[in-house]
Amino acid sequence: MPSYRAPVEDTLFLLNDVLGFHRYDNLPGFAEASPDVVEAVLTEGAKLADTVLAPVNRAGDLEGCTRGADGSVATPKGFKAAYDAYAQGGWMGLSVPEELGGQGLPHTLNTAMQEFVSGANLALGMYPGLTQGAIAALLVHGSEEQKQAYIPKMVEGTWTGTMNLTEPHCGTDLGLLKTKAVPNGDGSYSLTGTKIFISAGEHDLSENIVHLVIARIEGAPAGTKGISLFVVPKFLVNADGSLGARNGVTCGSLEHKMGIHGNSTCVMNYDGATGWLVGEANRGLNAMFVMMNEARLAVGVQGLGQSEVAYQNAVAYAKDRLQGRALTGAASPDKAADPIIVHPDVRRTLMGIRAFNEGARALVLWTALQSDIVHRSQDAKQRQAADDHMGLMTPVVKGVLTDRGFANAVEAQQMFGGHGYVEEWGMSQFVRDARIAMIYEGANGIQAMDLIGRKLPRDGGRAMMAFLGEVQTFIKDHDEAEAMKPFVQPLQAAVNDLQAATMWFMQNALTKPDNAGAGATDYMHLLGLTALGYMWARIAKVAQEKAGDARMEAKLVTGRFYMERILPETTLRLARIKTGADSTMALAAEAF
Repeated sequence: MPSYRAPVEDTLFLLNDVLGFHRYDNLPGFAEASPDVVEAVLTEGAKLADTVLAPVNRAGDLEGCTRGADGSVATPKGFKAAYDAYAQGGWMGLSVPEELGGQGLPHTLNTAMQEFVSGANLALGMYPGLTQGAIAALLVHGSEEQKQAYIPKMVEGTWTGTMNLTEPHCGTDLGLLKTKAVPNGDGSYSLTGTKIFISAGEHDLSENIVHLVIARIEGAPAGTKGISLFVVPKFLVNADGSLGARNGVTCGSLEHKMGIHGNSTCVMNYDGATGWLVGEANRGLNAMFVMMNEARLAVGVQGLGQSEVAYQNAVAYAKDRLQGRALTGAASPDKAADPIIVHPDVRRTLMGIRAFNEGARALVLWTALQSDIVHRSQDAKQRQAADDHMGLMTPVVKGVLTDRGFANAVEAQQMFGGHGYVEEWGMSQFVRDARIAMIYEGANGIQAMDLIGRKLPRDGGRAMMAFLGEVQTFIKDHDEAEAMKPFVQPLQAAVNDLQAATMWFMQNALTKPDNAGAGATDYMHLLGLTALGYMWARIAKVAQEKAGDARMEAKLVTGRFYMERILPETTLRLARIKTGADSTMALAAEAF
């Protein structure tokens, strides 16, 4: 039976020692998040993840969701009780403003909690995760009336939220959507259409489900310029806040999926459903992107969560499984064989996953801190710099962490040999669950193209120049320290590769856009490798200041492994980018 233990100690180390969480006490909500409060929040969150959410993960995978003849959906046994524990613990509104029922604490703490939840039970965690995304969109673009009507109930967890974009004929190209909205003359609209792949679209966890739906108002411009966003509750809401009549939105069917069986992925039918415009007409994508960006960062965290839980179980197995003898002689001569953790190739696999997890956790928390600055700082320059970071790193966090998260789940499964392929060990669930994270909220190829086509050149490349400047300053400040050379020298080589790749695109992609398309994924990973390298250099600096601490010694060893065995991949990525698009695009479509 798989197990999970939330990485509280490592998260606290990163927040307190590496990222200087309490240097931001001047921002709203941070002063209340004192060190003891942060530790208490994360400890309680871990307890919920470890003892309530994780125990129903495997059962949820085996049972899945079921749809009744009336369109209702039942979640797996134990999910309702686990969800109620999450909601009643106040976790939904951890970073929501107090005036709307939340606790007003930094979003960074919510991000840490998202990792715990994703590692413990990804399918269950999607229900509150989507709700938090819907809350974020309404906070930014909803009217005051909409905020008061929906957010407090969603913060309570008695109502949940969804995001409805995809239709049978359009996924990434949302300009093709057909769902229409007709004005009713009273400020509301009548929505008709079909949406697919709607996570948590129908279930039995909450009294009401608040759907955020994109549609085209009759007579609106074609393409993405004519898209509007609407709030469409499952049950209409009366003036006094009580639930009224059932709205014209139903679950037509459930998707039968490779993984995340405990989450209800629905085909949603809107048949004259009553909805209300969120934000401005024909500006729906601006509002929806608030939710999508929140979701993309959260999906990146899901990749990390699955990598972490897979790693923990692989380590436990490697310490217990006896096979063969160590190459240097018997490590356990009193036993028939040595545990497989003595073998270098097993160590290589486990060290690779561990080095990724710890670096990725730092990158996620660093980026979450920037989100807090964007939403809470009064300094316009500081907000701009943080927003630049968010724009640059969102596709990296989503794309790189989910690509590697899935690959690491497969690597961890490999540690079990044939047992890993047998369902009862539970490793196959981590592989199957991790796979979706590479696809939803914008497939990873789209993330790479977004990075290359939009985020990199935006504002004259200001975000990338700021990132490179920060890393170069760190290198310059520490390149004379002998102990830091194993970290800053490989980091400098990675930065050189990143700069060379960036320059190559500038010289070769404008006249031949296919060059950008062919190299986009490699560039996304090159940037991700470098960003993780920067995180490891910062971790190493702090670890060296805590000499004699066994945990810190382990950090230094793991960081050295990343620098020696993983970071040099930037050179491979650069070589691929420089080949351009010729061989990629040479074959005629008929030849495939």
